[in-house]
Amino acid sequence: MVTSAHEGMHRIFQERPEILSPLFGVLGIAFPEKAAVYAIGTDVTETRPMARHVDTVLRIGPSDGDDFLLAVEAQERRDAKKESSWPYYIAYLQAKYGLPVLLLVVCRDRATTKWATGPFACGTRGWTAQRTYPLVVGPDNLPVITDVRTAAEKPAMAAFAALAHANGPDIDAILDALGRALSSMDWNAAAYFSQFLDSSLGNTPAGDKWRDILTFVNYFPGRGTVLEKAYREGETKGVAIGEAKGLAKGEAMGLAKGEAMGLAKGEAMGLAKGEAKGILRVLEVRGLPVSDEVRERITTCTDLDRLNDWLDRAGTVTQAEHLFTEEPEAPRAVSDGGPA
Repeated sequence: MVTSAHEGMHRIFQERPEILSPLFGVLGIAFPEKAAVYAIGTDVTETRPMARHVDTVLRIGPSDGDDFLLAVEAQERRDAKKESSWPYYIAYLQAKYGLPVLLLVVCRDRATTKWATGPFACGTRGWTAQRTYPLVVGPDNLPVITDVRTAAEKPAMAAFAALAHANGPDIDAILDALGRALSSMDWNAAAYFSQFLDSSLGNTPAGDKWRDILTFVNYFPGRGTVLEKAYREGETKGVAIGEAKGLAKGEAMGLAKGEAMGLAKGEAMGLAKGEAKGILRVLEVRGLPVSDEVRERITTCTDLDRLNDWLDRAGTVTQAEHLFTEEPEAPRAVSDGGPA
């Protein structure tokens, strides 16, 4: 079964090839400073009864050398069939394109990483006809990136490492660093990496953590963030209340009015709840203590304009209590005592 994590572990190489240079550095292999990278067909089927597909295949054209192919396989568990299919992929691609081929296997746990390292030999009676040595990356050799600056400079590597370490003890710190780094990225990059992790981490504790981090980040409409979920919950509740009131009256006018009132109230409640969570999250990320009194004032407020103002201030105040400090009025002009 192909999972969202499986897809994320190899598709990032097609969509963000800049990850190749730091990843090859992790493996101790020199990668050309300048190279053209193209995704090519992954179908390595020769006969209809046995369809075969590599997860991702890249053609890499260094400016200072010959082209080569990189076959990328995402592997989430040990699979004995791969011990024969991986050598086949290499041989087929080399025969089809006439280029050297490297195989990179991406894993998310140590047991699979150890197995995938191989080598995988084909031979008998004391003679080896072929031996396959995959390049393998996983939790043991991928860096744990918890520094905001590094995450901002190498977002593809940071996001990929987050996926590899999703089940490890450092995942919260990794995701926090990535969340803070989003603000320094351009819109397209921030949108891509937020959606990449949202989709790839899926319905896991790490995925829940990531969506919680994005609660107060307004980059990504339509992606099911916590803020949007609060809004949708309020909207659904409002519709239900409106329908119940309208049906109880048994009149078309009453139904329409009840639905409208309930929907409006539900939307407002949902938006207020999301804004309040966003304010508290910003204060938490900035390390500002939040007293019970401040928390209660924020979570019980239903004035969206005021909440929006507090959310703007949350990024600049030095104490949580300063959220509620009114802006000082501009000084009035002093009369010079002359005639009006």
